[in-house]
This record gives sequence, structure tokens and C-alpha cells, in this order.
Amino acid sequence: MEMKELLIILVVVLVVFGAKKLRSVGEDLGHAVRGFKKAMNEGEQEETAASRRQIRSDAPDAEFPEAKVAPKAEAAAKSERSA
Repeated sequence: MEMKELLIILVVVLVVFGAKKLRSVGEDLGHAVRGFKKAMNEGEQEETAASRRQIRSDAPDAEFPEAKVAPKAEAAAKSERSA
């Protein structure tokens, strides 16, 4: 697009919306862009913080309670082992 075309489009937009409305739309758009950038930066910070965390090797292993096995299933397991 040439500069003349852009100028004509700007004049038409100004006539249709008016200067006040155009200013408020610009402010709203600016707030939205700033909010998006802030959210992106916070996401990157969380990602780097998560990558810095390490699993502690000195932490105790998880202990699971023994599962209760039904008598029929226990008998079937014993017969499979003996076969």
C-alpha cells in the first residue's frame, strides 16, 4: 500500500469512529498488548524456576500398603507358579 492509501483509510476511520472512540480503542489495545507481554514473561519465569528444581536423592522412597488379594486370585497365582 502506498502512503496515500493509508492516509485515506485513516481519515475514513476517523470520520466513522471519531477521535475519542479511536483514542479509547488505542488505549484498550495497548493495555491488552502489555497484559499479554506480562503473562508471557511470567510463564517464562515459571518455566525456568521449574527447570531449576531438582528431585532430592536423599528423600525416602514411597511406601505402599500391601494390597489385599482375594483368596481365589491367590490360589490361582500359586498354581501358576508351581506349574
